[in-house]
Amino acid sequence: MDLDALAGVVAYRHTGEGVSTVTAAVDRITIEHPLMEICDLELRGQVTYATGRSSMEVSVQVSKARPEGEPAQPEDVLITCAFTMVALDPVTKKPVPVAPLIVETEEEKALFRKGEENYKAKKALRTRSLLEKAPDAEESNLIHSMWKREMSYLNPAVPATRPENQVWMSDTVLKSAMIMQPQDRNRHNFMIFGGFLLKQTFELAFCCAASFAHARPNFLALDPSTFENPVPVGSVLYLRATVSYTEPEERGGGGGGSKFTRVQVRVDSKVRDVEHGTKKSTGMFNYTFLVEKDVHVMPKSYGEFMLWTDARRRAINSAAVDPAQKTSTLRSIQDSVTE
Repeated sequence: MDLDALAGVVAYRHTGEGVSTVTAAVDRITIEHPLMEICDLELRGQVTYATGRSSMEVSVQVSKARPEGEPAQPEDVLITCAFTMVALDPVTKKPVPVAPLIVETEEEKALFRKGEENYKAKKALRTRSLLEKAPDAEESNLIHSMWKREMSYLNPAVPATRPENQVWMSDTVLKSAMIMQPQDRNRHNFMIFGGFLLKQTFELAFCCAASFAHARPNFLALDPSTFENPVPVGSVLYLRATVSYTEPEERGGGGGGSKFTRVQVRVDSKVRDVEHGTKKSTGMFNYTFLVEKDVHVMPKSYGEFMLWTDARRRAINSAAVDPAQKTSTLRSIQDSVTE
């Protein structure tokens, strides 16, 4: 919620006060280094990509605040993220162009290129949606293998038994409903602040992962997410969290190390007017947690297998971003959990 608020302030410094800015998407929130001590934090943000269209990318990071005069260290950076903000005409609510960025230094050029890559990656992700593209051969084989294994558990002639650490996906679902209050609205209109929605979805995802694993989850990342429709004050927000994918992770040699599991939780959000006459999707959010438990989720219906496949694609895309950094961060969090 604080990250989104800062991104809004940065966006207004770029656009001026004559427009209304709204959060269109969260490109990614990543834990770079876990916070291992009680200290002051510093939030910093800047516009890193704007080409003259109505949208702009605002990159934000959270760092440990060093004492005055002491140089910052790379490991001080705790969280990095990027928000896509859109400028709207405050009267017509239609997008308006914003000033393009002038990049001069090599650092600014590198940040701009990164923003351009993020923009192209978001477009590519949409083309890989399961609504646009069916599971490929590898994914189809995996789904068939999982279904075939499940059928073997139901066959009395086969000695195989279902693992005790397997949980049906339908049994992981958690839901919530709440009325949207005026104190959580945006500054320019009676629509709910995007950061408040992120806070609510994160808390439900955390509870869902904890209920599933019976262990305390440690947050790793939020995947790129888009706010599809605004949420008016006075409406009813419905959230539905589901464990969509799990991936084992073992520490220690010789098979005697601690077993961890990466748990991906999908939160679907929908809004209805208070009379329940209309219903709209407001976005879908995918959170990844780490738990010190050997547990995995099992889909049952075709829809659940598609949800599992989509989550698996997201996990592969996430690992491809920066595998060395992800491995280092994961190891640090595992060490802190074990301690």
